[in-house]
Amino acid sequence: MEKVILYPSPFIGHIISMVELGKLLITQSPTLSSITIIIPSSPFNNNDSYSSYISSVSSSFPSITFLFHPSIPLLLGDLSNYDDQEHITYETLRNNNNNVLESLQSISISSTITAFIIDFFCYSALEVSQSLNIPTYFFMPSGASVLAFFLNLPVYDRKFTGSFRNLDVLLEIPGLFSLPTDHMIECMLDRGVSFNEFVKLGETFLKSNGIIINTFDSLEVKAVMGLKQGGCLPGTPIPPVYCIGPLIAPRGGSNGGEGEGESERGGERHECLRWLDDQPSGSVVYLCFGSEGVFSKEQVCEIAIGLERSGVRFLWVVRAPPSENKVDVFFPSLHEPDLDSLLPEGFLDRTKDRGHVVKSWVPQIEVLGHVSIGAFVTHCGWNSTLEAVCAGLPMVAWPLYAEQKFNKILLVEEIKIALPMEESEDRFVNSNEIEKRVKQIMNSKEGDYVRKRVLEMKDKAKIALNEGGSSNVALKMLIESWQ
Repeated sequence: MEKVILYPSPFIGHIISMVELGKLLITQSPTLSSITIIIPSSPFNNNDSYSSYISSVSSSFPSITFLFHPSIPLLLGDLSNYDDQEHITYETLRNNNNNVLESLQSISISSTITAFIIDFFCYSALEVSQSLNIPTYFFMPSGASVLAFFLNLPVYDRKFTGSFRNLDVLLEIPGLFSLPTDHMIECMLDRGVSFNEFVKLGETFLKSNGIIINTFDSLEVKAVMGLKQGGCLPGTPIPPVYCIGPLIAPRGGSNGGEGEGESERGGERHECLRWLDDQPSGSVVYLCFGSEGVFSKEQVCEIAIGLERSGVRFLWVVRAPPSENKVDVFFPSLHEPDLDSLLPEGFLDRTKDRGHVVKSWVPQIEVLGHVSIGAFVTHCGWNSTLEAVCAGLPMVAWPLYAEQKFNKILLVEEIKIALPMEESEDRFVNSNEIEKRVKQIMNSKEGDYVRKRVLEMKDKAKIALNEGGSSNVALKMLIESWQ
């Protein structure tokens, strides 16, 4: 009995991508009997919406089972002693390696594990699986360009000394584009624990049997070519690369990163969809910034002022501002926003005929696919980006965390399917900029151009997934490599 084991990191966006990969493998591999997804306990996945998402997958896809590992957070101690989310995540997953070993050994008794597929945050588990002679593949829920950057981190580590935070240089990705140091992931800017983890990750990619990426060839042409031909890391062999995306949840199965797998709550269609039904076709700008995208009260007010001045119809998902408590900062989605205290006085009344504000959550796939939506102001998370591409929606790029500044360069300058939201040096965006970009994406030559570009990418995404398309062929090659 053949089985593939998937091992995602605990972030919900990463898990959703990995689940979609599991569904794809089950439907495309005739010899594969089942998929097991290992879920390590983590401070980041201990909530009801997370559990609800997993329950919905289990009930809909009985061939996908979840294996929950014992409580790791107890081993972590006081979370305030950690520098950032990434530090906690790497430590959580390293502490879980003994559980991974026991699970792989136990499963191997009754099944042949044809592949062990791990999220990049889980890189420390590669030694465990390879000690058991199990073919091990990395899964990149981000794009090919980010992978090329990660592979070059050991190069940058050797080339530059000291902190990157105040280093005013461009980091060249051979064959691609250059990245200002301030566009690196926040935890990489200083040479702390997380920076060293990412450097080690860059080295460990090269030891795997292959790398699976949630992208498609024609979306990231230069990056995919650089990875497959080695141009992005000259002189160093790169394992086989399989671009099998776009992997996004179907309608009714995703929500823009919140974890609950239904488009309905309480059995009713979400009220934001009913509001969209009454709006003209292509007239609404949708603003949403992922499960961890939070703003200060001052920034929320500035967004409101910009939207009101723009005169554009809008659907806006608002989250509570970040807590001043260090540990709470690691869990930004725990608190319900108080709209009365956050928004300018009278804003909701003045904009009620053309705007709709929702607290914390919407069924994002359904929203992006609604005929009334005309554009998407996004944090540039990769799942949201692929969802927008598949919906044919132009974007305004407003990155907030993780690799999103990197993605902004890719979307705005390389693929040209987004307009940039320009920030001040302290990362604040004023209402004039928000008003300008919202109006521009909806009604200008620049907006029309990126809309045309993203519609082309929508068509190319469909072709990639069809029989004989690049992603379809890559998936078959991946499965054949296990036989």
